[in-house]
Amino acid sequence: MTEIVVLPHHEICPEGAVVEAEHGETVCQALLRNDIDIEHACEMSCACTTCHVIVREGFESLAEADELEEDYLDKAWGLEPESRLSCQAQVSDTSLVVEIPRYTINHASERH
Repeated sequence: MTEIVVLPHHEICPEGAVVEAEHGETVCQALLRNDIDIEHACEMSCACTTCHVIVREGFESLAEADELEEDYLDKAWGLEPESRLSCQAQVSDTSLVVEIPRYTINHASERH
């Protein structure tokens, strides 16, 4: 199992969290399995940006984003060089520290 440290987020995870992820599991799957309710409007099909995270540590351990993910990331709020869609970022053996951005672009959500 690989550790994912989630930095505090004002709504989703105010205290931050440390969760365990299985090798090959996506960051989004691991967070949801551990009751961290990260948005994922497209049901993890790489068709939106609502599960955008910034990988503060361990970014280099992730496989490169494919062209489709890169196209969606270009539309994400608060994009940084270490940004990934959590539904596409598969965990390896390296621990990660992730930040869930303060805002997300989700036109269907009433929370934003």
